[in-house]
Amino acid sequence: MRAVIQRTSRSSVVIGGVCHGEIGTGLNILIGITEGDSEEDIDWLCHKIVNLRVFDDADGVMNRSVLDVDGDILVISQFTLYASTKKGNRPSYIKAAKPEISVPLYEKFLERLENILGKPVKKGIFGADMEVTIVNDGPVTILIDTKNRE
Repeated sequence: MRAVIQRTSRSSVVIGGVCHGEIGTGLNILIGITEGDSEEDIDWLCHKIVNLRVFDDADGVMNRSVLDVDGDILVISQFTLYASTKKGNRPSYIKAAKPEISVPLYEKFLERLENILGKPVKKGIFGADMEVTIVNDGPVTILIDTKNRE
């Protein structure tokens, strides 16, 4: 699994002209799923995300997590995180998992995040054409790939 995590002051997702999810202070997560991803990847990634110390403490040092600041999370499925650009100019998405694999893992990822966060996670709709607005606070952007844990 690959996640692009951005600290936000606000973020939203609009689908078909309707706002489907919106947060203030928190994390916007773009999540990509590949073949071979598992529930072990989900557990590791969810714990890593909610405990990332990317929010400022009283001294202005990034020392607090989304849990510490009672922030929200918006998750957007993003198969293009597995784009390969090695050949030519048209990206290949062959490394992105097919929907029959990625949809159940995406849903388990959301469920696990909600359990750890202790509140609902906002989300887009898997496979939908979405307009995502991200106001990146900092900017702070972190890339995590569960295949590169060490």
